[in-house]
Amino acid sequence: MNKEYDIIVIGSGAGLNIAQAAREKGQKVAIFENGPMGGTCLNRGCIPSKIWTTVADVIRQAEDSRSIGVSMKAETVDFALIRQRLTKMTHGDSKSIERSVEGDKGIDLFKKTAEFVGPKTIKAGIKTVKADKIVIANGTRTMVPAIPGLEKTGYLTSEDVFEIKTPPRSLIILGGGYKAAEFGHFFSAIGVDVTIVGRNSRFLPSEEPEAGEAVLEGLSKHVDFYLGYEVKEVNVQGAMKRVSLKSGDDHQELDAEEILVCTGVRNNNDLLQPEKSGVDLDINGYIIVDKQLRTNVDGIYAFGDTIGRNMFRHNANYQSMIVWQNINGQTVEMDESVIPHAVFSWPQIASVGLKEADAKARGIEVLIGHHRYHDTGKGYAMDSKDGFVKVVVDKESMSILGATVCGPEATSLLQGVVYMMMSGKGSPAPLMRSQVIHPTLSEVVDRAFRGLHVH
Repeated sequence: MNKEYDIIVIGSGAGLNIAQAAREKGQKVAIFENGPMGGTCLNRGCIPSKIWTTVADVIRQAEDSRSIGVSMKAETVDFALIRQRLTKMTHGDSKSIERSVEGDKGIDLFKKTAEFVGPKTIKAGIKTVKADKIVIANGTRTMVPAIPGLEKTGYLTSEDVFEIKTPPRSLIILGGGYKAAEFGHFFSAIGVDVTIVGRNSRFLPSEEPEAGEAVLEGLSKHVDFYLGYEVKEVNVQGAMKRVSLKSGDDHQELDAEEILVCTGVRNNNDLLQPEKSGVDLDINGYIIVDKQLRTNVDGIYAFGDTIGRNMFRHNANYQSMIVWQNINGQTVEMDESVIPHAVFSWPQIASVGLKEADAKARGIEVLIGHHRYHDTGKGYAMDSKDGFVKVVVDKESMSILGATVCGPEATSLLQGVVYMMMSGKGSPAPLMRSQVIHPTLSEVVDRAFRGLHVH
């Protein structure tokens, strides 16, 4: 039994942008979603993690205020209230989306794992559904390493950690990326004994080295780190979980009540099996698309995490607009040159474009600007010793190649750089012609650009 639609959307995160646009044109839509409505960002990513890290920020700000003459700390942490606020936002919005979708007679919602069974044909229980246009935005899930004893011992991931009712007294986080940085920040701030174990000898290796070092230094006041270690085995020791580590000739055994796995992500295409519809995948199973986000199969598009690059919700939202325009006969290519991102840890990092090493590896002669928060009036007033702005500029064209802000309000400070990169030739000239309110942290960005030099 087959049913045909104008368009099938797989995934209810940014995929909902496509579904909504199609319904505004009166098209018949099928949506597949095997988890809570709203996708990763709403339910197990951006939103709940920021509810948690905001709590951690307040706690650390209070503790660090001693350096400016104020002694205070959080008297209590009401985890029940934190959980209630998180649930109200995530579960509430997810249910609201589901009610809205189910109330639209032009949409059929399949709360199932989509699986291709033939050309542009997807299994839906005992039925199959088809459409000439199919949009794949099925996201990713945590990549759990094959560590002996891990499955038997049990662990948490970002898919289920936000559902805990009480925090563990001790926690070992496996991974050295942004998830480890953010979860380590939150759990340590609320009083959990946290240890982070990373295979890479660097923490946050995809960031500018100075930024990764600043977060490592900031978190090390509250978190134990084992970087450059391989996890050899996990087992249960009484009421604790034991993680056995190795780095060269050094062997360590760490015990904690719980383990949180933050070792990267894997695509969901092993479940979707788009190759049964002729869609090409890369060596890691991600969907191959062109600059218009078209797959090799006419009428099938893919975007977001499932294409395996720039895995940020704001980028998925942008890509959804590109897909919709191309579905409707336009020829629009995505621009991946200016994609900002952030790490909400302690301190905060925001970054866009090329790092210094990346630009030099491409043979570009660059100018570097670097300025510390503490060397401005507002930065000194805040006593922000670890904050800085670093910018990378093409020496020949004077176009901005990239920037990193590390410290309080990093995400807000970076956004102005993003706008300059997207304007005209991406020159910092608008900043050079502008007055900056004094004293503010915006002066740190200003001075970084005014201090460009060969490095």
